Amino acid sequence: MSLAGKTLFITGASRGIGLAIGLRAARDGANVAIAAKTAEPHPKLSGTIYTAAVEIERAGGKALPLVVDVRDEAMVKEAIARTAARFGGIDIVVNNASAISLTPVATTDMKRFDLMHQINTRGTFVVSKWAIPHLEKAANPHILMISPPLDMKERWFAAHTAYTMAKFGMSLVVLGLAGELRGKGIAVNALWPRTVIATAAVQNLLGGEAMMRQSRKPEIVADAAYVLFCKQAREITGRFLIDDSFLAANGVDDFDRYRVDPTQKLAPDFFVPDDMAPPTGVSLEASAR
Repeated sequence: MSLAGKTLFITGASRGIGLAIGLRAARDGANVAIAAKTAEPHPKLSGTIYTAAVEIERAGGKALPLVVDVRDEAMVKEAIARTAARFGGIDIVVNNASAISLTPVATTDMKRFDLMHQINTRGTFVVSKWAIPHLEKAANPHILMISPPLDMKERWFAAHTAYTMAKFGMSLVVLGLAGELRGKGIAVNALWPRTVIATAAVQNLLGGEAMMRQSRKPEIVADAAYVLFCKQAREITGRFLIDDSFLAANGVDDFDRYRVDPTQKLAPDFFVPDDMAPPTGVSLEASAR
């Protein structure tokens, strides 16, 4: 299958994983609505919705840059309506926008708590809510959350309860919506990286350049999302997928190309359950010296 002519609405698509997913779809000739907050250049964050739009169109797609704060329901509703009007519908929604603060309860500022829940959990809910009427009309509709498996272990909560609650909230929307929309033929799934991904959040909040070198590129998540979107929606829903395992199950066997620095051991991401081991033959150890 191909995503040629399909329309994707991607939150947080001005950079990182969201942009990578948009670029992969654009290579097929897809339409991509870039729904993000960054309209002006930021001193610590590369890219805006407009620079992302240029990249999407250079890759072969059609872009619609939209200033969207997913905390604002009216703004979300209008952006989805504009996307459907511009491209004649919506086929795929990617809930990628997310906020992070890795603090214990005692030192978590309540404004930061609210921000994470409003963007991660509530934002995912409201974007999905207003997209459903358009997805019901699509030939092969998908909703994807960039969120983790629901592995309810103390270790995932203890160091950063607020963040874990907000990310798991996104996954709870997957669980509920998959059941709600199964009869309508709308696939609802979650995708999560096994390792840290080289994004602005990692660069600025999680260890800087050293951690970036221990990361995989956003393209691994984008390639996994692409494979998912090319599948029949009625045949795959309610799944919590790990990027490399899903790709391996679909014929990919070269994962070294996704490493930022092959001489470095890969850093595992949060929330990957112990029973979701790497694919056979895939190691997080350094692959080159």
